[in-house]
Amino acid sequence: MKRGKKYVEAAKLIDKTALYDVDQAMELVKKGSTAKFDETIEAHIRTGCDGRHADQQIRGAVVLPHGTGKKVRVLVFAKGDKVTEAEAAGAEFVGGEELVPKIQNEGWFDFDVVVATPDMMGVVGRLGRVLGPKGLMPNPKAGTVTMDVAKAVTDIKAGKIEYRLDKTNIIHVPIGKASFTEAQLADNFQALMDAINKAKPSSLKGQYLKSVVITSTMGPAVKLNPGKLAN
Repeated sequence: MKRGKKYVEAAKLIDKTALYDVDQAMELVKKGSTAKFDETIEAHIRTGCDGRHADQQIRGAVVLPHGTGKKVRVLVFAKGDKVTEAEAAGAEFVGGEELVPKIQNEGWFDFDVVVATPDMMGVVGRLGRVLGPKGLMPNPKAGTVTMDVAKAVTDIKAGKIEYRLDKTNIIHVPIGKASFTEAQLADNFQALMDAINKAKPSSLKGQYLKSVVITSTMGPAVKLNPGKLAN
């Protein structure tokens, strides 16, 4: 794959064989973000878990102290007083049954996160086939199935992100934007790692964090030392 001149220049700054500390990694990933738009900075964490076993599934959510730098549009499935609560907390869209055909038949997806009260999961369940593959299905572990819709919406707006193992046992999550300071990125990354370390399955034998890589949308990857990140 042919890389652009800026990428090649940025890649020269990084020793591919080295494992960097957090502060060095944030400095390098910012230097490697040379696109004309504000690139997203992501963490990719390869674990020693086997997601095929239920007791080794990792899934949860964490509020990043400095947010993600992205405006998140929230859809809430609720009824009664919960509709007013969700709207007051800043949810862009709130509704119930009437939204099912709009999403299912009209392909409406002008939202980034879906929250639902438990009594609405029967309705939301009918959208499983369309919401599931997009990673939009509400889930109690991620705090998106809850009666406290106001807190859920507020947390999401404040920078709450969901993390989960993919099929290859890797967690992929955004930790901010290239316009963030190195300190802000480091704070967000630390909050994420604290949550992932707490989520370590008790049944896991062997190494938990196999590799940890930070990268920007268009820039080269920076490897961190997983041994220094585990606790």
